[in-house]
Order: sequence, then structure tokens, then C-alpha cells
Amino acid sequence: MRSNNQIVGQEGEQQACLHLQALGHSIVARNWRAGHLEIDIISLSPGQLHIVEVKSIFGSALADPLMKVNRKKRDNLVKAAKAFLNSPERKELPTDLDVVFDVVCVNFKGTDITVDYHPGAYIPIYV
Repeated sequence: MRSNNQIVGQEGEQQACLHLQALGHSIVARNWRAGHLEIDIISLSPGQLHIVEVKSIFGSALADPLMKVNRKKRDNLVKAAKAFLNSPERKELPTDLDVVFDVVCVNFKGTDITVDYHPGAYIPIYV
């Protein structure tokens, strides 16, 4: 049986996909996994491959959902993106794409749904 968080998360990902498609993205994959690493959504827009983390909340949040994508989560997304770029699925895509890390925040307030898209929300820093 799925928990409330799983249901809200899955619906948030669905809303994020619809939002991205309305912006002209094509969805390449959802819930792409490499071992314990996961990418919520991988999408394409002209010249760009988007690695998208979705944060869903129900009702009022004490903290900005964007802030929930902490350093550990960002590091794991970068590792997952590297795994995807070396995967067989990647070979079906154009080779000259910029990789962009985005965050989509979906807020469910009763029957209202708010989707906030943050393209290029962070840039991985390699030290």
C-alpha cells in the first residue's frame, strides 16, 4: 500500500511533466534509476537535456520546497546524471546537448495546484 507521501509525490511528478510539456519539453524518462540513484524526470528542450528534481508538498510549507534539494541530493543527482549520460538510453539522444539541472516545486492546496519551475536551479561545482 502506498503512503500519502508517495501518492502526493507521484501526482506532483505527473503535474511537473504536464507543465514541462506545455513549455515544449519532451519527456525522455520518469523515475530513471541507476542502483540507488534516481532522477525524477529527464526531459529535452531545444539544445538542452534537463535533469529534473520534483518536490511536492501538500498545503502550507514551513520551508521553501526548493530548499529541500540540499547538497547531498544535488550530489546524488549529478552522479545519477553521469550514469544516465553513460547509459544505452543516452545513445538515442543528440550528442550536442547542454545538461541543465532543474527543480519543479508542486504545491497542492485543496483543489488548487501551483507549479513553480526553476530551470537551471543549480550548477554542479566540481572541486
